[in-house]
Amino acid sequence: MPESPLDPDRELIDVATRLIAARTDDRFHTTAPAARAGDGRILTGLNVFHFTGGPCAELVVLGRAAAEGVDELTQIVAVGDRDRGILSPCGRCRQVLLDLCPHIRVVVWTGVGGAGGSHRRHSSLIAEVFSRAPLVAQLALP
Repeated sequence: MPESPLDPDRELIDVATRLIAARTDDRFHTTAPAARAGDGRILTGLNVFHFTGGPCAELVVLGRAAAEGVDELTQIVAVGDRDRGILSPCGRCRQVLLDLCPHIRVVVWTGVGGAGGSHRRHSSLIAEVFSRAPLVAQLALP
């Protein structure tokens, strides 16, 4: 776990890096996420590439968290195959993370090479952020 809440979780980065190195097939599985649950567990997965827009790595780990009964994720990272290092979430994943995990910290690449990382409260990764919270409250959605 990170030494302070402001540090990127190096263990997450290492776990995702090892997973994608072991499981990439250069076609359908090219990115591995790792997320830290509120209870300290690490959850992982692999993206599923498909020309129709298969699920990104971040969405796969969110589904896994739900399947395992995890209510809170505190930090997430995605690492690409072929030594691409830390990858920032796409726009769709940024919005989904905001809606489902509003307090999660997202590890993003900083510096030269894929190994350097910092993290940000992910709402800072979206310009003029849209939050569905007011809509949910107004319409009484789950």
